Amino acid sequence: YSALTPNMKGYESARQAAMDEVVIFGAASEAFSQKNINCSISESLVRFREVAQSAAKDGIRLRGSISCCLGCPYEGDVAPSKVLEVVDRMSDLGCIEIDIADTIGVGTADQVKRVFEELLRRYPASRFSGHFHDTYGQAVSNIVAALESGIAIFHGSVAGLGGCPYARGASGNVATEDIVYLMHRMGIETGIDLTRLAKAGAEISRVRPRRSCGRLRSAFRLPGGCRLLQI
Repeated sequence: YSALTPNMKGYESARQAAMDEVVIFGAASEAFSQKNINCSISESLVRFREVAQSAAKDGIRLRGSISCCLGCPYEGDVAPSKVLEVVDRMSDLGCIEIDIADTIGVGTADQVKRVFEELLRRYPASRFSGHFHDTYGQAVSNIVAALESGIAIFHGSVAGLGGCPYARGASGNVATEDIVYLMHRMGIETGIDLTRLAKAGAEISRVRPRRSCGRLRSAFRLPGGCRLLQI
């Protein structure tokens, strides 16, 4: 289990809860950093130094997460070189893995490839994960682009739950159901029962209540939908 740790208070709570991993988070956009955590990118990384040092001392895995790698609601497009700058700083802090996040879901497959092309000149693909929101329906194609770049770790949320309070209109993270369906159709085994996962998403959407953001919601309702999910 992992926990976001914006400061030492968060870190101590995570440590007491026996988290396996703590996550520090920054942004590739100065404007988003100011809106999200009320400080510059550089200031945010200085704040995380104590968290990083404590994690190293306590033997807790440290992960980094970078918001707005493919676009910012305030600045527009974000240059891959800006993403690399933050990756370098987080690596210096000791982050073993770094999330490359499309926080507002504006990215496209060609952008994904350009960003990873920049990063993979300096780091192995195993250092990165993909975190794609699905605001414009591009998340699955972005995952394919990342896969083709060598990335093997992706984040999802059941039924596409989530969003971003500082990015009006942004949808949640790509639905886990859609990621698993993609992987299975590509011959990549996940060990996840897709039918049970889709049912969990449907139940969450019923209880909330909210419409599932996952594309599998329609297929799951069709006659034979469960059979379709087994393909």
